[in-house]
This record gives sequence, structure tokens and C-alpha cells, in this order.
Amino acid sequence: MEAVFEEIYTVNGDKDFTSIVEILQIIKEKRIEFLDLKFADLFGRLHHYTVTADRAEEDLFATGTGFDGSSIRGFQSINKSDMLMRPDANTAFIDPFFDHRTLSFFCDIVDPVKRQRYTKDPRYVAQRAVEHLRSTGIADTAYFGPEPEFFIFDSVRYEQTQNRALYEVDSSEAYWNSGKGEGNLGYKIGYKEGYFPAAPSDQHHNLRSKMVEVLRSCGVPVDLHHHEVATAGQTEIGLRVDELVEQADALLKYKYIIKNVARRYGKTVTFMPKPIFMDNGSGMHTHISLWQEGKNVFYQFGRYADISETAEYFIGGLFAHIKAVLAFAAPITNSYRRLVPGYEAPINLVYSARNRSAAVRIPMYSESEKAKRIEFRCPDPSCNPHLAFAAMIMAGIDGIENRIAPPDPIDEDIYELNPEEMHSIGLTPGSLRESIDGLEDDNDFLLKGSVFSKELIESYIRYKRKNEIDQVALRPHPWEYSLYYEI
Repeated sequence: MEAVFEEIYTVNGDKDFTSIVEILQIIKEKRIEFLDLKFADLFGRLHHYTVTADRAEEDLFATGTGFDGSSIRGFQSINKSDMLMRPDANTAFIDPFFDHRTLSFFCDIVDPVKRQRYTKDPRYVAQRAVEHLRSTGIADTAYFGPEPEFFIFDSVRYEQTQNRALYEVDSSEAYWNSGKGEGNLGYKIGYKEGYFPAAPSDQHHNLRSKMVEVLRSCGVPVDLHHHEVATAGQTEIGLRVDELVEQADALLKYKYIIKNVARRYGKTVTFMPKPIFMDNGSGMHTHISLWQEGKNVFYQFGRYADISETAEYFIGGLFAHIKAVLAFAAPITNSYRRLVPGYEAPINLVYSARNRSAAVRIPMYSESEKAKRIEFRCPDPSCNPHLAFAAMIMAGIDGIENRIAPPDPIDEDIYELNPEEMHSIGLTPGSLRESIDGLEDDNDFLLKGSVFSKELIESYIRYKRKNEIDQVALRPHPWEYSLYYEI
């Protein structure tokens, strides 16, 4: 593979900028030509706006620059379209994908009339969630460790017209190519046999290493990579644990960098959770722990799996509000192609030590207080991380404050339980429609502390129903032709 990335793209290490003057000095010292201002909409799509470096003045960082909020999904109506994006200097990194030297920032969104933070800005929601957590006295820090999975494909085609529907993805390592003639050198990965195979079966090791190199050079704290269970290039690159807002920022940067590195090498990446049939989907198991004054409040030695009563109530809150939480954490119709029985899908609303068939697992690799956390296994990487993490924290807080106990832990393989035992176990919602209906019915816990706003929740529900749920429901499915054409 051609070497296309050769330098370090962080600008200030782990140190926060204490003044705007410092970032202006960096821009001068690094000979920056452009500033790229990035932000995510409600649904996690990254947007950007580029200005020349001579626009780098204190006013840009103190006030921001204008944009049309009515052109961003879920934001403003056309009669209230003017908005401001204000770059956060502490998110700066030199963008490795532009020919001209460009410094990129994530932005906070500001209402120019009220001169206040915009309540539908996902980053502001995440920051408010942290503030609310601290105000409760439960904890002062929330640590998140997501494990996003994704597929690396050689090609992708998709089309939907009035009389035609298709999609096709391909990967040279996929088992469906085992019968091909020209250029077939074997070593295809079988279905559900992709966990940790060595080269030459694993064809993407060098590409994953390059992704890790670029991620780290841009300040994203990753420390491992490997092939995942499915055939056709399913991959995981592990993020280190970080605080809620910083981790959500890192995950947006992670997805941006991985997709663009893949493109440089003639590949395409998708974070869609279930892009292929009859094999494992891509989840985003999310490790969570709460800390107060340097103490892990999820840890209590001697109890089940060494987790505290507080941790159990947090789990109870996740389960009690599972539909509303997954409306943000498993937020697309395709998410529910993954959340089905089998394929290690975490659809059962129980918790367990080590058991991967439970919705919440308690990892048991270490006995130390520092390592104790819960692993919420239902989310997937199609989410907007700021909103998903905020929803998880708010559900957990509600569980702690109202002492919502989860069902007793189950250590057996849940899929092997008898029907009577299975009947008593709650399940994750079976569709995006069910999750969105649940969010509409159950959102008071999200409104506490003015973390989520009614306006955001209503906009989110309206968009999901009109533009995703209804649109998928209206279209004939190709398999319906196999089932019904001859009727």
C-alpha cells in the first residue's frame, strides 16, 4: 500500500488551550491555510464549512460564524434559519485528508438571537448531561468506552426507483467469493468465522494498522484492532475510555477518519449495523462507569460481579427506559435487523457476568476497582454519540434516583433456556417504530436538568417517522417478490 500519511496531526497534545491567543499562535506557527469547521446534525451526519486562515481572529472563536440552520436536518425552520457555529479550540487537529494545510475544529451551535447555546445541538445535550449528573451528587465523571464495529468492502452499489430496487456489496475475503475463478487464491472467511483469523485469511491487517496510525496522529485514543466475527471485512478498532463529551467527539472523528483512510486505499467503509444477510451485524458495545472524587461508584467488592447497588440501579434505569434509549442508541431501521435472536444479538433485558447473550454484561477480565464497569451491548455505531451517551446517562440517573432494580442476573446461555424461563425475560424493541413510539411515550427522564429539550425530541420523532420509518414501510421489499409474486 502506498504511504499517504506521514505526520502528526494533533496541535496541542493533551493540554487544553487556556486562551484564544494560543490557538491563533498555533495557526501561524503551523502555516495553516484554511480552517474547517465541523458539526453533527441530530442524526450524526458530519457537516463542514471552510474559511481561509486569515479569518482566524478572536471574534471567530468567541462569537462564531453564520450558517443556514434550515438546511440541516432537524434544526431550524426557514423563517428562523440564521444560526452560528463557534469552533471549540480544544478540538483542533490538522485534517489529514486535504491537500492544503487545514486545521479542523468541532463547533458548538449558538442561537444568534438569544446569544445562547442551541438546545438542539447534540454536543450541548451531552455537555448538559454531564452537568446534570454532577448536580445530582451521584458522580462527577462519566467514563465511556465504546467498541464500534464496521465493515470494509471493496465495492458497494445501491439503487431505489419506482420499478427497481437493489443493493450489492463485495469483499475479496468474503465466503461468497470462494467459487470465483480468476484471481481466486482461496483463504475466504466463512460465515461467523471471522473472529481473529490470521493472514492470509485476514486481508485487512495493513489497512487497519494505517487507520490506527492516522487516528492516533489526530489525537483519537485507540489502542487495538482486529477482524470481527462476520465475513467480508468486519472490523473493530478499539477506543480507549474517556469522559462522555470527549469520547463522543472522538467517535465522530473516528468515523470521519476511518471512512476517509479507506477511501484513500480504494475501499469503502460502512457503520450500518446489518449490511449483509445471515451473518453477524456491527454493534457498539458501550462500557460505562461513574466516578465521584476519584472513586468508582460502580464498584463494590464482594457483591455479584463486584458491582455496587448504584451500578445495578443504573442498569435498571437502562432497562426501564430501553425503548427511549435505543431510539437514540440504535436509531435506524437497519439497527433492528441486528437486534434479532441469534448472531450474539443482545436482545434480552438481563445482566450477567461474562454472558454475551445479555443486554448488559459485567466484564470480568480484572478484579481492580479501576476496571469495573458495565457493558451495554445494545447500541450500534449508526448513532449520534452525543445524544446516545446522554440518553444512557439520563436513564441510568433515573434508575439510581428511583432505585429501579433490574431482574436478577442470569449466567446461563439465555438462548438455551426453556420457553417458560424465556417468557419472563424482557426484550429490546423489535423495530425503530417501536423505539420511536416508546420515546414519544417516555421522555420525562430526558427532560430533567434541561438536558434534552421537548423541541429536540419532537423534531427527532417527526423526522424519524416521516423520513425513515414511513419511507421504508412504503417500498416493496425484494424478498416480497420471492414470497408473493405468484399469488
